[in-house]
Amino acid sequence: MAERLGADIEQVRLGIGSDPRIGYHFIYPGCGYGGSCFPKDVQALERTAHEIGYDAPLLQAVETVNNRQKTVLFQKISQHFAGNLKGKTFAVWGLAFKPKTDGMRAAPSRTLMEALWEAGAKVQAYDPEAMQEAQRIYGDRQDLTLCEETKSTLSGADALIIVTEWQTFRSPDFGLIKEQLRSPVIFDGRNIYDPNALHNQGFTYYAIGRP
Repeated sequence: MAERLGADIEQVRLGIGSDPRIGYHFIYPGCGYGGSCFPKDVQALERTAHEIGYDAPLLQAVETVNNRQKTVLFQKISQHFAGNLKGKTFAVWGLAFKPKTDGMRAAPSRTLMEALWEAGAKVQAYDPEAMQEAQRIYGDRQDLTLCEETKSTLSGADALIIVTEWQTFRSPDFGLIKEQLRSPVIFDGRNIYDPNALHNQGFTYYAIGRP
């Protein structure tokens, strides 16, 4: 709604979070949640409600919206490139479902990468912790390159995609990013950059819920 209305979801977040009954800790917009606990627990609660004959529309909506949210980045990417992703290469920063873990269960990165592969694109990915887990899940495949550092993902890539909000991604060398990418395009699934600053540096910048 924020994007369609031309509002900035970060300003909306600040307004809602200023209510002490809500706070700021868990209302960050993004490209969906994952992990081994939260998705499973929501599904289990919904299943239990169904088994005891109780209609739980809120639980159903949480699951539906989160699954939809995991596709938002791919939709933005596809729209930017007019649906022509075959042969494109994308740098992906962040594979774990959240920072400070190597877990990739139900991670938004998996939904994104699998959609890119289905469209004929290649991925060059880096995560501070989840590289071995990515190798375990996907093995060796021609459309996935697991890189040892962020810089290695950029070479020859058509765009950069931020999927996990690791601290190390928050203050990159934007000059280097612009130099290495084929086109200065960033898709930020965690809203970790300032849109005006990137626009002033000549980037095309897509975030979540920001005009």
